[in-house]
Amino acid sequence: MGKKLLLLGGGHAHMVTLANLEQFIEKGHEVTVVGPSKYHYYSGMGPGMLGTTYTASEIRFDTQKVVEKKGGKFLLDAVEKVDPTDRTAHLRSGAILDYDILSFNVGSYVPKDRVKGEEDNENDIFTVKPIEKLQVARDRILEQCSTKEATIAVVGGGPSSAEVAGNILQLTNMRLCAKPRVIIFSNREFMARFPKRVRSLVMDSLGQRGVEIREGCGVSEVKPGLVRLDDKREVACSMIFLALGVKPSPVFVNSGIPTGPDGGMLVNEYLQSVAHPELFGGGDCISFQKQQLDKVGVYAVRQNPILFHNLLASLEGEPLLSFEPGGDYLLIFNLGEGCGVLRKSWLTFGGKPAFLIKDFIDRRFMKKFQELEN
Repeated sequence: MGKKLLLLGGGHAHMVTLANLEQFIEKGHEVTVVGPSKYHYYSGMGPGMLGTTYTASEIRFDTQKVVEKKGGKFLLDAVEKVDPTDRTAHLRSGAILDYDILSFNVGSYVPKDRVKGEEDNENDIFTVKPIEKLQVARDRILEQCSTKEATIAVVGGGPSSAEVAGNILQLTNMRLCAKPRVIIFSNREFMARFPKRVRSLVMDSLGQRGVEIREGCGVSEVKPGLVRLDDKREVACSMIFLALGVKPSPVFVNSGIPTGPDGGMLVNEYLQSVAHPELFGGGDCISFQKQQLDKVGVYAVRQNPILFHNLLASLEGEPLLSFEPGGDYLLIFNLGEGCGVLRKSWLTFGGKPAFLIKDFIDRRFMKKFQELEN
């Protein structure tokens, strides 16, 4: 008799599973996929969409279409909590779904605890996730810069800040708007966790194009039109982007499921909850017990085939495979205006070649999964 597989989220770590959904259906299993959008947007191309290098359709995967085409059921909804004892998932709509095996790929979010006042005023304050909101941000930038020079603040000291800032410049230059004043606020050394060569290339690229990078400037509070620093100084801004790092979905804390230090579901080498063997997961929402993994898409991609195998194996009562994170990974930043910075092991360089390599890899990655829609 077939069992019930519930997939929460259609992100990177579920791509191979979605591509092979018919294998579950053919064995008599029922598959339900729950997602807050019918599309999954590729975060690695999000800044490029902000800068108009890509259209929305070029960086997204039609999850609903693929799921239904392959015989599964798609629900436009989001999970609030899971009850591992009853094996039920409670959705935002009020629906309750039961399952035999469940897999999480519910991603992460940018905390908004520093936003005060009109938190929901999307005309003024944006987070770098969800990616699709960058379309709204793009239109708002053009509106702000159409008649005057705007000041745009980017709060955060990591690669997301660098990519957003660079692509804001690309956007306004391409549309022949008034060039905005773009300020990055980093509470410590900018790009601090990266090697000196990477940091220098990123800072030089942005600095030469006019981005102001303020290091040692912690931000205590933001509200529409204003950034307040830790030392009480205030900076007036037309728009604010929050790129303060990401946190895993709160669903695990809400559900009483064991988590790692970052709040992600704590999983063993099989990408399986350490407390509930029927729960699996991948991507930003998990905490890998054997070692801490960076919140980068490459690990979700590497987890793909293991997660697919283990979900099917669990339903069929077969042995599981171990996930090995692997060694060093290729890292490329899109800094806008055809500029990039690439790092792989000992190799580091910047400029147009770095961007072209990223563009080629990203387009190929998306094309592979978009072909499933046809």
